[in-house]
Amino acid sequence: MAVWRVNSATFLIFQDKLDSWRRDYHVFSCDQNLKRCCELIELSAEIQGELFATLNDTAAQGGQYAGVDVLKARLLPWLASCFSVARPSALDGASFHLIQDSVEKDRRMRELSHLHKSDMQKMESQLCSTQLQLDSVRAELDGAQKEMNETKSKSATTLLATEEEILQLKADLRSAHRQIEMYETRLEALHDCERQIRLLRDEVSFLTKEKAMLQERLVRSRSLSPLPGLSRSPSPIRSESPTRAQLTNSSRHARLVSRFNDLCAVERVEAQTLLQRFIADLEMVQKIIFIAVVESFKTAKLAYRHFKLRVRQTLSTSHLGPESLEDSVVDYIVRNLNLYDVQMSLNDVVNAMNVDPRISFPAEVDFSLISALIRETCKVAFAMQTLDPPLDLAFASDGEFYNTHMYRRSYDSDFSAPLVMFHLWPALMEGSSVVVKGEAVTRRGAMWSRSQSRSRSVSPVRSRSLSPTHSLAFKSKRSLSPERLTASHL
Repeated sequence: MAVWRVNSATFLIFQDKLDSWRRDYHVFSCDQNLKRCCELIELSAEIQGELFATLNDTAAQGGQYAGVDVLKARLLPWLASCFSVARPSALDGASFHLIQDSVEKDRRMRELSHLHKSDMQKMESQLCSTQLQLDSVRAELDGAQKEMNETKSKSATTLLATEEEILQLKADLRSAHRQIEMYETRLEALHDCERQIRLLRDEVSFLTKEKAMLQERLVRSRSLSPLPGLSRSPSPIRSESPTRAQLTNSSRHARLVSRFNDLCAVERVEAQTLLQRFIADLEMVQKIIFIAVVESFKTAKLAYRHFKLRVRQTLSTSHLGPESLEDSVVDYIVRNLNLYDVQMSLNDVVNAMNVDPRISFPAEVDFSLISALIRETCKVAFAMQTLDPPLDLAFASDGEFYNTHMYRRSYDSDFSAPLVMFHLWPALMEGSSVVVKGEAVTRRGAMWSRSQSRSRSVSPVRSRSLSPTHSLAFKSKRSLSPERLTASHL
């Protein structure tokens, strides 16, 4: 059974290949048809080999002499004729048709080959032209690249020259700005001198009129005296009419309190912004501003006391009333606040800050950077001393207990800490009552930080001098101080 199955499969394969060749015979070329024919012959030989093997097995099953007649009658004559074919004429016709088909296919193959060669030549010519175009484009690209490199080099050279010109122009601009600032300072000094001259002229005219009025009063009082040979009465009858200082006390109080608030909101912020350009430590900047305000108040109060003493000494020789001498002194100071020498107080504040061990400053600059804040604070503090009662700053010390009635905490404070680390702005007092609250920073460990700062060695005193421009402006400013006032001016 196994032999028959193999033969059946072989026959099926042979039949399939034969049918396939028959369908595609006119499509294949001559070589392909010959290959198919050889394959079929080889397969037919395999089938014949299997048939002969089956014939041998079948003859062996019948014994030594079984099947001899069949072999003699059919197999031997077939072998003798050498596999002759019964219908040679049909095969000859078929072979003729096959030859014609093969010739036709060969012709078609030659035509197709010729067309293919012509197409290949056309494509090669197109490829050559495209290659030439590509080479030209590459040459143009190389030229453009060279031009771009040359342009880059020229641009770099021009840029370097332009940068040098820009640096030179910036240097010239800085020098021009310095000259402008110097000229502006000189012009400001000149304007101050002119303003002082106008004020002095007005003061001289006012004092001349007042002198004439007093002389007229003196002559009138002497003419009305019953005993001209005797000395005049100890003091004339005084009226209770208020002075100008007393009349304007409340309005000046409100204006100065508002100006103190403006110092905290405007001048302090500007000074802090200016100092932060040179000092990176914000805490040190805040301490510098606080100490500058406190020292300005101290210096202004001392200058007020000296100014008031000189005015009292000057007016005491010619005072006649009707107001008291003290009221006349205060009224004179209120009328002539512009005689206060702010520049001298500014220099004193800067000198005091230079020797203060709690603050430090870069050596290349000085505390004159915040001269605007110091100047305005000195003016406000000096004017506050003419009030009744005068306004002053509350005593402040690092490490003290935080007072909610006098200070408010800063935004970065520790709100649970009971001690003050340092102050940002002082509190304004009127006697024992708080007029304007100050600002303080509270943190834990304030006493320890204070002791640490005290244990540090004090830095040497820095000697700073004003610039020649400021010295010239300072020397050129003249004011009519009360020391130069005599009875002849009154």
